[in-house]
Amino acid sequence: MPVLSLAVVGDPHGAWDASDHALLERLAPDALLVVGDLSDGRPRVPALLRKLDLPVACILGNHDTGRDASGHTLRRQIEALGPLHCGWGLRQLLPPGLAVVGGRPGTAGGGFHLSPAMLAAYGPLSLQESADRITQAALAADPDLPLVLLAHCGPSGLGSQAADPCGRDWTKTACDWGDQDLALAIRQIRGRRAVPLVVFGHMHHGLKRGSGLRRTACSDRDGTVYLNAACVPRHGHDGAGRELRHFSWVELEGDGPEGGRVRRASHRWYGLGGELLYEELLLQQAGAATQSLTAC
Repeated sequence: MPVLSLAVVGDPHGAWDASDHALLERLAPDALLVVGDLSDGRPRVPALLRKLDLPVACILGNHDTGRDASGHTLRRQIEALGPLHCGWGLRQLLPPGLAVVGGRPGTAGGGFHLSPAMLAAYGPLSLQESADRITQAALAADPDLPLVLLAHCGPSGLGSQAADPCGRDWTKTACDWGDQDLALAIRQIRGRRAVPLVVFGHMHHGLKRGSGLRRTACSDRDGTVYLNAACVPRHGHDGAGRELRHFSWVELEGDGPEGGRVRRASHRWYGLGGELLYEELLLQQAGAATQSLTAC
């Protein structure tokens, strides 16, 4: 059974440049997934992503509206990404053989809410209508391809503590800040096919007020792995002064009797020469032996 290597970029907020392109050339993943909040509405990062010589799927986040309530900046970002953007839609990457379905673009989490920019760009939409768009895109995918849901904010239902994958950490009262329409879509899709992987960002790994680190991965009883890739800033230096670039990394089995599954998932920090300097292992499976994620 083929295994796909997926590099995931979480919330770059402008931290994307030629060094990332050179690194991806060395690492040669089968595909790149980008979870949004590219650069506060500026065109540089979308233009760079279009130049990559590998399969790419991207969704836009709340910062990609550029704080422009008219929706013009958001529409320009969507146009700049062109076919890479899969918000509320299906992007089949052939090669390597992967179906990527986007959640609601422009989300800031918190259940279900359309910002003025989203309303201007897309018009009014109910929670059920949003979930149905995601579901319809997933059911239009080739059933022989493994399915990945790509979102900016993760689904509701992953915990209500500040350190949970979608927990609100910027106020004293923590709560589940995930997207309810994405959670509903996952339930609807599962009636027809498996959902092995959901990748997202928005909730940064470092908690507010120095409260530690977020729990960035979990799995549910149906075998879906949820991965928060929002390591911010994703460009940095270690204690020895070496430059670091962060990618989340997933090894995903091709579809089969089990509907595809995540074999390995980790956060990785690379040097500019492609050397893997640090890795946080989140999940590893080999046959019946499994290093389990925390349950959702």
